[in-house]
Amino acid sequence: MEHELRAEYEEGVSPGERDAKVKIWHVVRLDGTTAMCGRDLDPASATQSSEAWGTPQGEPLCHSCGALYLREVP
Repeated sequence: MEHELRAEYEEGVSPGERDAKVKIWHVVRLDGTTAMCGRDLDPASATQSSEAWGTPQGEPLCHSCGALYLREVP
């Protein structure tokens, strides 16, 4: 199964807003909007490859999503 990272933003910040800062990255199944931890994310949120997991570009990462992701990755 393929995965990607999807952004969650601070309360009151919408994806695409100028200078929208990512609060935390979550892991979702490819093209999904529900994080592995169960949080529903905005479909317009930024995404990046799951290869960013464990790198500065993927930080901060939801700990729950990270643990569940590790269980699915061969």
